[in-house]
Amino acid sequence: MNKIKKSLLALMVTLLVFGMTGCGGGHANPTGIVKSLIENYFEGKEKKIRDCYGKKDDASEDLQKEIQAMISYIKAHEAAKLKIVDCKALSETDSYTYVYITYNLVMEDEKEFPCVGTYMVKEVDRKYYVVPTGEVTAEMSAQAITDYEEFMTTDAYKEYRRAYDTFIKEHPGYEEKIAGKLG
Repeated sequence: MNKIKKSLLALMVTLLVFGMTGCGGGHANPTGIVKSLIENYFEGKEKKIRDCYGKKDDASEDLQKEIQAMISYIKAHEAAKLKIVDCKALSETDSYTYVYITYNLVMEDEKEFPCVGTYMVKEVDRKYYVVPTGEVTAEMSAQAITDYEEFMTTDAYKEYRRAYDTFIKEHPGYEEKIAGKLG
């Protein structure tokens, strides 16, 4: 086999292995794990979601409720596709990275409902995992408030907010419709 074929085969095997294991191969960096988390939420893949949190088999009752609530929220939109718009670190310490993600839930008629999320991410044995809400310390939470206030002044947040406000104006009652499906 020539070198090009061997390289392509090695690449395909690598992609296959990472695509079929764990959280979807997103453990390599803080933004990758957050993107994988949202993609797995969209697809409703609970096992992979738990893996994104580093909790393959032992998710706490609170985390399991959080996972179920997010899956239900996304399903309530009846979106056909997920479109990730932006995902970057807001801040970084020795203990964690605070990451934001903006994404759209794309409906069958191509309407796009804008969403935003922020997540604490920690590194364990050179892999990144999302910190479950129940494990966010008071110190982390206080810093997150400051970081989120700064995030609200960025172009990324302003673009999300503009898109969200436009969607709500064009689709009055949409939030109530979603709340009704969840209630």
